[in-house]
Amino acid sequence: MPRIGIVGATGAVGRVVVQLLAERGFDDVHLFASARSAGTELVGRVVEEATPDSLGGLDLCLFSVGAKASRELVPHAVRGGAICVDKSAAFRLEDGVPLVVPEVNGERALEHEGVIANPNCCAIPLALVLKPLHEAAGLRAVRVATYQSASGAGAQRLQRLLDEPQAQHDLAMDWDFDGEEFEEESKLREETRKILELPELPLSATCVRVPVPVGHAESVWIETAEPLDPTRARELLGRAASVRVEDFPTPGLAAGGDEALVGCIRRDPAAENGLSLFVACDNLRKGAALNGIQIAELVLSQRAVAA
Repeated sequence: MPRIGIVGATGAVGRVVVQLLAERGFDDVHLFASARSAGTELVGRVVEEATPDSLGGLDLCLFSVGAKASRELVPHAVRGGAICVDKSAAFRLEDGVPLVVPEVNGERALEHEGVIANPNCCAIPLALVLKPLHEAAGLRAVRVATYQSASGAGAQRLQRLLDEPQAQHDLAMDWDFDGEEFEEESKLREETRKILELPELPLSATCVRVPVPVGHAESVWIETAEPLDPTRARELLGRAASVRVEDFPTPGLAAGGDEALVGCIRRDPAAENGLSLFVACDNLRKGAALNGIQIAELVLSQRAVAA
């Protein structure tokens, strides 16, 4: 049984990682977090402080912390013998670091040099939906608007939403802004290009935070190189791995599930060969924790075969 570390175990994503690993039969699991959270007891285990020394001797380490902490700690864990699957933006666009959605480009996970990046929680469902449509008709351009839940900003942001009066609920744009677009928008474009291996794909995004606890939603408009009617698109998506077609997907319907829901599939009259879709996905599960665990299972299987 591999020795697995979870860094950021007390956070919104980390807690789901702990739950899913237990459900999948992993027993030798060690929990780590910041000094502030160290000493907390979670599922009968005491959480340790994540330090360069404490992360040695692991076979695999799942990171669900911020980019700054990942940049500091991931190299130490790798030197200590661990394969690291990192959920932050620290390594996603680095050359030589695979950025993986297992159902889309799982083979890339096996090309790692110790670090594999887990994509943004909107890029994962978007890639799941775009891949079969691209294979059938080719993607010419993509436009997307995301409606991201409070839990995507972490456990504290989720608690603030739950505590505030309903009358105070509003949209937010709480990412870094460079004068032209939010960091989240550029991430979604560049990560989707990397996952799909379409480096020149025209993709524009608008991202907002909505007063929903869990579940990100996306309005997607695509232009295909070849004609693709909505009925055929629905058939393709109905057969795609980790995708479920629903007439009207919503964050509430997606919450607690392990698939990207897609629906409202129709022709977009504003574009040649245009289609519009609506996507919803649990951002804590398939949008983060589960995707990382699936990556881990791929590399652990490879290691077991090699042994």
